[in-house]
Amino acid sequence: MGIESPTLLGRRFRGFLPVVVDLETGGFNSKTDALLEMAAVLLEMNEDGMLSRGETHRFHVQPFPGANMEPASLAVNGIDPHHPLRPAIPEKDALDRIFNEVRKAVKQHGCTRAILVGHNSSFDLGFLNAAITRCGIKRSPFHPFSSFDTATLGGVAYGQTVLARAAIAAGLDWDEAAAHSASYDAQRTADLFCAICNQFQPMFEAGLERQKAMRGAEPAGNPQLEPTAE
Repeated sequence: MGIESPTLLGRRFRGFLPVVVDLETGGFNSKTDALLEMAAVLLEMNEDGMLSRGETHRFHVQPFPGANMEPASLAVNGIDPHHPLRPAIPEKDALDRIFNEVRKAVKQHGCTRAILVGHNSSFDLGFLNAAITRCGIKRSPFHPFSSFDTATLGGVAYGQTVLARAAIAAGLDWDEAAAHSASYDAQRTADLFCAICNQFQPMFEAGLERQKAMRGAEPAGNPQLEPTAE
């Protein structure tokens, strides 16, 4: 995959492309519990460096053979995995379709890798990596262990770590009836991430100026954390 010249968004996060992901599952154990729904939201950036929500890609997912599904988790997300009208597709198909869209965006913005943005992102990244392993997918567009967590960012910016409360504190609408679907939660998480990044833009620009002043004296980086291509 050829890499285009980096766009403003491609340069904003050191070559990482933030992609907001939300997964609805049958429990908390990424190795044994079903992945039931997944959504990925792409981001856009205007000429002033302001982030906004872009396209949403969402799929219902068939539980993998032998998957555990806790009744308490299904009660929260409202998913009936065996409903005859549920348009679920195999786990690998869902991953392939989302990864295809992510790779297009990575190339479009001249990035080298995507980085997952999530609310309690370690949960989503853990389930994503478990599904990748389970499906035998050799290459993922996402960094395998780095992520941006909006629970942390919401706590720093607004003193709120719960998605609904952080969204309200950021001035966003919140529909409790729509919550706990992958697409809705991913879109609100994307809006929250954009709001925080946009609010921090003056700090980012000041940091750029300080970095320019120390050209040639930057500390060495950790190669494992660099945004190398997949």
